[in-house]
Amino acid sequence: MRVVRFEDESGQACWGSRQGDDDDSVRLMAHNDQGVMALTDRIVQPVRYLAPVIPTGIVCVAANYAEHARESGAADNEHPVLFLKLPGAVQDPDGPIVLPRQLRSDQVDYEGELAVVVGQTCRNVTPEEALGYVLGYTCANDVSARDWQKQWGGGQFCRGKMFDTFCPLGPALATPDEIPDPQNLSIRTRLNGELMQEGHTSQMTFSIAELIAFISGSTTLLPGTVVLTGTPAGVGAARDPQVFLQPGDQVSVEIEKIGTLSNPVIEEPL
Repeated sequence: MRVVRFEDESGQACWGSRQGDDDDSVRLMAHNDQGVMALTDRIVQPVRYLAPVIPTGIVCVAANYAEHARESGAADNEHPVLFLKLPGAVQDPDGPIVLPRQLRSDQVDYEGELAVVVGQTCRNVTPEEALGYVLGYTCANDVSARDWQKQWGGGQFCRGKMFDTFCPLGPALATPDEIPDPQNLSIRTRLNGELMQEGHTSQMTFSIAELIAFISGSTTLLPGTVVLTGTPAGVGAARDPQVFLQPGDQVSVEIEKIGTLSNPVIEEPL
């Protein structure tokens, strides 16, 4: 099932199941008598789509594709390298990526990624257990201000990664029955229609099961924790000449069996 979160005609946030790629209608979900969210018989038309999850935390993995690690000059690491985004960085499908102007960045980059949503509280899980804790998978864009990340961040990534709108998610949350093997998905990022990144989740250095096991080590992950699993090669900062996001751009992240997450780019109004 591909679960979507959307706004209805009254402005209320609702949950539903997308009926098909070429059908914008949604089968509404609601709590049943047991308090469990389940499908109803009601078909509705969303006014606009929202990010399919409200994160309790956002954990991101750096340089988890070998070619991207090489293009960015990252060192080989024995363990996954992590950084965090604030939940306020989340942006909806079709919502704008806002280029920072109060803390100005002129080097804002795209990073198409597979995001994993944890569905149950977990701690110290093994790789063999890890996928049993997954609620679903969605597209993400790990938007990154490279100047704040690499020059002015004091040696850590967070300032350049957690500006408002720097974590678009969507358009749907594909449940594990839709994606029994998350290491078998194609991923593409396009900028203004031009293909910039093309990779496959089989190319990850650390698998999703290994990531969840590592991140949950001595650490409690709450339901709603979102894990961004790394980006393939082709980011703008690694190109010659470099390519950074500009007002009026459109960025799209497409992942097999999930859909396409698209966002326009604007400047922060001051």
